[in-house]
Amino acid sequence: MPTKYIFVTGGVVSSLGKGLTAASIAMLLEKRKLKVEMLKLDPYLNVDPGTMNPFEHGEVYVTDDGAETDLDLGHYYRFTESTISKNSNVTSGQIYDAVIKQERRGDYQGKTVQVVPHVTDEIKRRILRVANSPTHPDVVMIEIGGTVGDIESLPFLEAIRQFRLEHFDNCLNIHLTYVPYLSAAGEVKTKPSQHSIQTLRGIGIIPDMILCRCEQPLPSEIKNKISLFCSVKREFVMDEVDVKDSIYEVPLSLHEQEVDLKVIEFLKLPLHDINLSHWESMVHKLKNPVKKIKIGVVGKYMQFQEAYKSVFEALSHAAIDQEMELEICPFESDKIEDYLTAQQTIQGCDGYLVPGGFGKRGWMGKIFTAQYCRENNIPYFGICLGLQVMCVEFAKHVLHLTEANSTEMDPYTPHPVICLLNEQKGIEQLGGTMRLGAYPCHLKEGSKAMKAYGVQEISERHRHRFEVNQLFKTRLQDQGLIVSGLLPGRDLCEIVELTDHPWMVGVQFHPEFKSKPGSPHPLFQSFIKAAFEHRIRHG
Repeated sequence: MPTKYIFVTGGVVSSLGKGLTAASIAMLLEKRKLKVEMLKLDPYLNVDPGTMNPFEHGEVYVTDDGAETDLDLGHYYRFTESTISKNSNVTSGQIYDAVIKQERRGDYQGKTVQVVPHVTDEIKRRILRVANSPTHPDVVMIEIGGTVGDIESLPFLEAIRQFRLEHFDNCLNIHLTYVPYLSAAGEVKTKPSQHSIQTLRGIGIIPDMILCRCEQPLPSEIKNKISLFCSVKREFVMDEVDVKDSIYEVPLSLHEQEVDLKVIEFLKLPLHDINLSHWESMVHKLKNPVKKIKIGVVGKYMQFQEAYKSVFEALSHAAIDQEMELEICPFESDKIEDYLTAQQTIQGCDGYLVPGGFGKRGWMGKIFTAQYCRENNIPYFGICLGLQVMCVEFAKHVLHLTEANSTEMDPYTPHPVICLLNEQKGIEQLGGTMRLGAYPCHLKEGSKAMKAYGVQEISERHRHRFEVNQLFKTRLQDQGLIVSGLLPGRDLCEIVELTDHPWMVGVQFHPEFKSKPGSPHPLFQSFIKAAFEHRIRHG
């Protein structure tokens, strides 16, 4: 059977949830015993999102092979068993970079290099690279970033128009659009969707299926109208209603409308029975918690929560698993000016998490958060920068090295508890120069970390430049801040924990990237359990 291709485009407005929709359909196909691989085509000219401010593009998701990718790949990982790698995210920057390098080498033999065919050919080659991967997928799900009508998206849309012509019987175009309800008029309006699809058809792409994002289920006459004006079969016009409780309801909602069956029918894929009981059980737990938990997250991008998407999802996974209703309290670290402010501002949570980040802004607010948790025996979970915060705070207030710092924040600190690796010094480019991707870690026998994982050898994904300074490890450990996880062969510090504290753990890696609903990350499970025990002890 030839590989089938599903293209997902979006119209009317951005942030409709193309990534969630693509991941949900892929998950349903996997539950029907089909092998699916995912690909995100991003129109921006950055080579990858690694150098973008989180306010611009949300979190940067990191794969095992060290690719810095779009946050939608986090959805792909959480919903599916797809192989998420550097081949799963392609940007315009990567495409143009590849084309220009080929031109400089003379690969085009003196021809004028143009968007068509050279750029579009490179895009098609990237699609086929995923299709020809060692997993031999039955289906490749391709999400096109941006909105129909964007100038930046045109080369990608032209490429998939050509691709459909070349693989006519093996392609399905799904268009996700927005159908607004105007409360003043008391009417649902289809005209924005009509214009969106008219623009798409003007490019040469006729959608085979339309999914309508809406607040309430659409009446039949509205779907009939969209079908008529957009030339799509009525049974292939479906609504995607806003879910009430969680994004994890989306696959179940699409399944109720038989989206997976219609995709299989259209692409002539083999039909197998589906079993969603595990997913349904997880959603049932989510909707019917028996306990409550309140977690404070202290970061500097809290007003834009997409910056910490995987962290919030990983907390949610652990809470669902333990049948808890999770309340996340966001705190802006740059508004915590001193220890007294920390005590007054962030009090009242059962545990606190300090996520990763870069730069000096909000640094001291995170230090005071760690001090507050250490001195009051409140569970603390430090991720990446959060581990570095934990080490510097301990050096300042327990080792009494009052000027202790990270050289990222103060290059001239006399006590550089956190510093650059020797191989990182002198590097001026930012993109792709960090310790990226999966690295092994050896856990200390009897540690909280090993108790959480249940094994001694693990692998986790990294994204950072600065490390715990080896010169301070002994002094930290002598006072009770032990290194409970090491990188084999180099003895780099991967996990630290406080011995005389109920649960204070910092990790240099990003465990949130490997958490899934129904399979929460063990460190998040352990943290949530410790936070709940603290809640019980303190009423």
